[in-house]
Parts: sequence; structure tokens; C-alpha cells
Amino acid sequence: MKRIGYLYEKIYDMDNLKLAHKNARKGKGWYKEVCMVDNDNEYYLSILQEQLINQSYNTSDYIIFEKQEGKKVREIYKLPYFPDRICQWALLQVIEPILMKQLVRDTYSAIPGRGIHLALDRVKTAIKNDREGIMYCLKLDVKKYYPNINHSILKSIYRKIFKDNKLLWLIDEIIDSTPGNKGIPIGNYMSQWSGNLYLSPFDHWIKEVKGVKYYYRYMDDIVILHSSKEFLHNLKNEIEEFLLGELDLELKDNWQVFPTAIRGIDFLGYRIFPDFVLLRKSTAKKLKSRVRDINKYLKTHDLMTYNQWCSLNSYNGWLLYCNSYRLQQKYIIPLKNEMLKFYEEVILYESSRNARSG
Repeated sequence: MKRIGYLYEKIYDMDNLKLAHKNARKGKGWYKEVCMVDNDNEYYLSILQEQLINQSYNTSDYIIFEKQEGKKVREIYKLPYFPDRICQWALLQVIEPILMKQLVRDTYSAIPGRGIHLALDRVKTAIKNDREGIMYCLKLDVKKYYPNINHSILKSIYRKIFKDNKLLWLIDEIIDSTPGNKGIPIGNYMSQWSGNLYLSPFDHWIKEVKGVKYYYRYMDDIVILHSSKEFLHNLKNEIEEFLLGELDLELKDNWQVFPTAIRGIDFLGYRIFPDFVLLRKSTAKKLKSRVRDINKYLKTHDLMTYNQWCSLNSYNGWLLYCNSYRLQQKYIIPLKNEMLKFYEEVILYESSRNARSG
């Protein structure tokens, strides 16, 4: 594959930096840091531009906090809006189209145009059209994926794509912004793409070497469908060897091979059966808990928060793609007016403010 160069100058081009600020600030227009840059974006973007030109940019210190997701506790890393989030947007605006070309069709998560619902549709189509070919499912995921991504291997993957030394310097700077030779920070915008790219060699091996037709990956959650249970068991052993030998990764012990029609495929927050789709029990439980918290909050506040509004919209999106009439009627519909109120008073105001500021 021909490596690509002469990209770095595009990153610090002022028009690209302005676009990066515009994209990075979406939904955050009232943040103090965002307002600071808004008030004099030429000044602040010129500072970042100078840092990139001189290669003096250094990733700021992270604010690290824990976030409970079901039974999991994740360490989340947060960077300042300026200069870091703008810088990462500026970088990805240039290299994202190139990274997209490295990914197989059925890789999803944090990829433009490839969200949960497209992945769900692809799995549903496979189940509907080829019931003999998808009789069994191999479901697996990687053990502590983000914390175990090897910096050296990740850099080597980027070097197979790019030959621009200054661009690679900036990518290395972001990768090495956490100590040690392992781990990329959850919450870092660049990490979403690095996480997808790191397993790309595995994707291509599965599709092109092993010839697997029904393969779906949402970051490190993997589903493989096949007509033979024995094939999937043997493949699982080969996958373990490939991941450890090529990417320094291990599988979790909770891998399973099971009949799809009986158990359904637990994937993407859903349980997918041949003739219907249910919301995963744990996802439904989170929805109910979230709605209870929002209702409690609204007893003492006139307006829900942006985070709550986004959360309800996200759950509503999930419910639209499965058999969920009763869940919608009980948990989403009663909050529709509050969601509309927030939209009219905050989102529309922010949109009109953006339009006025150009």
C-alpha cells in the first residue's frame, strides 16, 4: 500500500483550524473555554497554529475521573477545549477520510455514517437472508481493550499509512500523552479513531485470510456468524493466537458459541432474533434508572440538563429500532414535553447564536 505524505500543512491551515473550532464546540457553546475562544478566535487559533508550525505543541494534562457504566467502572480522560480538542479535530479533519479507507465495511463505533443502527440493520439482514449460514454465533470481546493498546504497535500501524514525519510527530505526541507504552485514554477524540484502527489488521485477517462472511465489530465487541459450531470454536482459538501475537491483546474469558435462533444475538444494546429485536435487559434497566433520575431532578429544576436531553434522545433512538412500544409509552412519551422545552430554549437558541456569529 502506498503511504501518504504532505498532509501536515493542511492541519494548521487557518481555515481548517476555524472549522475544527466550529466542529469541536457543537453542543458546548455555553462552556467557559468555548466562549473564550469564540470571543477572539483569531487570537487563540493563531496561538495553536504557531505551536503546530513550530512543533512546540504539547498535549495538556488530563483531568481523570471514573464513570460507572453498569457493572464496569471506566477511567475517563478529559482534555481542555483549547488547545487540545481543537487540535485533535484539526488533525482528524485531514486524516479521517484516509483512515476510513483502512477499515472493513463491518467495523463500527465513532465512525461517521457507521453507527449502532447501521450495524443492527446489517446483522438483521444477514439473519433474515441466510438462516442456514448464521445458525451459530461466536461472541467475544477484548480484555481491557483501551488500557492494553500497545503504543509501539499503534504507531507502526499509522506508519504503514502515512510517511509525513511532521504528521507522525503530532500523532505520536497524542499517543504518548499518557505514561508507559500501553493504553490510550477513553474520552480522547483521537482515541476513538486509534481504537478502531488498532484492530483493523485483525479485521482484514478475518475477512481476507479466514474468509469469514458474517463478521461485525463495534470497537472491541465482536460477533461472528457461521453455519458450523466446530468452525467457530476452532476460529476462536486462532483469534486468540492472532491477537496475542500481532497486537499484544487477550480475549476476555466470557466468549461464547451458541445457536442464534434460540438465544438471540446480544449485541449493540439489543437482543437480535430472526423475527424480532428486543432491547437488552441491562440497557432497559439503565433507561428506567435514567428516567427516574431525570424525573427526580425536574421536581426541583425548570429545565433538564444537556446531558439528560442527549441521554433521552439516545435511548429514544435505540427504542425506535426494536420492539419497544410499552417502554416508549411508559418512559419516553411522558418526558416529550420537557425534551421539547429544552430544545426550544437551549438548542434553538444556540443554533441561532452560531448562525449570527458566522
